[in-house]
Amino acid sequence: MQARRRHARQCRLVVAGLIIVTTLLFFTGDAPRVFIDTPTRNQLPRRLPLSLAAVREPTRAADAVLLPDWEVLLLLHPNATAIAHNATCAFRGGASSSARALGRLPSSGRHAYTCAMPEPARRNQPFHAPRIVAMDAVHASPHDDDELVMMVKWSGRLVYDSVVVDGGDVLVFAKGVNPRQGVNRPASDVRCVYYRGRGGIADDVVASLPAATSAQQVFRCPPPPPAAMLRVTLALAGEEEPIPSVATYSLPTASPPVTHKRICACTMVRDVGKFLREWVAYHAAVGVGRFILYDNGSEDDLDEQVRRLTAEGMDVTTLAWPWPKTQEAGFSHSAAVHREACEWMAFIDVDEFIFSPNWATAASPSSSMLRSIVAVKPDVGQVSLGCVDFGPSGRSAHPPEGVTQGYTCRRRAVERHKSLLRLEAAERSLVNSVHHFELREGKRGEWNRRARVNHYKFQAWDEFRLKFRRRVSAYVADWTHRVNLQSKDRTPGLGFDPVQPAGWAAKFCEVNDTLLRDVTWRWFAAAGESQLQAAR
Repeated sequence: MQARRRHARQCRLVVAGLIIVTTLLFFTGDAPRVFIDTPTRNQLPRRLPLSLAAVREPTRAADAVLLPDWEVLLLLHPNATAIAHNATCAFRGGASSSARALGRLPSSGRHAYTCAMPEPARRNQPFHAPRIVAMDAVHASPHDDDELVMMVKWSGRLVYDSVVVDGGDVLVFAKGVNPRQGVNRPASDVRCVYYRGRGGIADDVVASLPAATSAQQVFRCPPPPPAAMLRVTLALAGEEEPIPSVATYSLPTASPPVTHKRICACTMVRDVGKFLREWVAYHAAVGVGRFILYDNGSEDDLDEQVRRLTAEGMDVTTLAWPWPKTQEAGFSHSAAVHREACEWMAFIDVDEFIFSPNWATAASPSSSMLRSIVAVKPDVGQVSLGCVDFGPSGRSAHPPEGVTQGYTCRRRAVERHKSLLRLEAAERSLVNSVHHFELREGKRGEWNRRARVNHYKFQAWDEFRLKFRRRVSAYVADWTHRVNLQSKDRTPGLGFDPVQPAGWAAKFCEVNDTLLRDVTWRWFAAAGESQLQAAR
């Protein structure tokens, strides 16, 4: 062991010497080029800074990200085999915690796990990535100092994912570059850096190319020269180090053929299993042909609910999306990757139901109902619907018969809106506000005043208080943060702590509205039981 450590120290001295020599060559103009193109005077330096410590790591099976609340996200190597049972995070120093499998990330195919960082491990700073092992192997092979990898923190800037779209373009997802909504760094200040995760100092970088777009957390990049698995990050003008990254790039592979649907629905979810059947059954009946769920770390029976719905013939797909407060980025990802599968995408939450009062007299639901909403001229790329917010309606607990049956009193005013997007009409940057997307030149949006979204927003307190855990939008303050006090995203009369306000059950009740309750009961009632809640 001592000989091995002496050898490791000697290797580090040799590498340090190479860095010094290479740096001298860099400043004398003889260093190897790492950029494929030649930037102009206003772009980044011609050569990438040789210090890649922020984006490189030793050969290892996993990356680790420290999320809020001491939660650790672990990403296996793209070619690694998942641990089938009793996965465990083994931390340096001997602490461990059980790991929960989140599934494969949709772009890279990497297996993702999450685990809590034990208190003893928090005292061992700097934080190093744990190993992901089976429970019976936690102490079988202790950490080797030469293999330790720094854990990256979600609280800082981070390139967290990428996906190949549009015949080769690469969407790179990064937080912290454009931290304010509506204020985006110019794409000319951003370069997309493709590199290998190991190798010589100057040979690490395969290509550095100018970004085509920069908006919110999404950056459109040219692809690198054909290569096997690479890493990808971003370098910003005026900054010496590139951004830390856990994102990978690989050559696109042929996707299996998929049936094209006229209308799909996309949402980001966490622990919504008990709401899912009602939402899917209703929207499938009125015209949604496919449902795409971006799972933000659910711990309930979501997978089982999806399995049941699929067995009953519903087209429901779940994609692992573990990144906190990245709803806009998730919707951008969806709009980009599902263009071949869907013509229109309704971006709505599972407590939101598209409804038209004109349907109230229909004897049964029909797929023509939603199709009538998107029966628009070819230059219309987006149809927006106003939202009406329902209150607790006297309820002190979740109505077992479903939200459309249990909540019948709402506010009078129309608040916010949601949209159905014609996917090919989205602006190239994919910028969106969750409620709507920016459209490319030649396309326009249109309001539909005959339909609306019933938003069952203010539910029984035990359900509503769960919102205090974390908001999903990147640009909306969490409920506990004392900022943006007048924002419409805040609840009138609600404080900053999950404490039930007096009279909550009777709040937000200005209009008694039973239209959707009555029509869904008529459409789905069978043998005295609502089919929306059947097979629970």
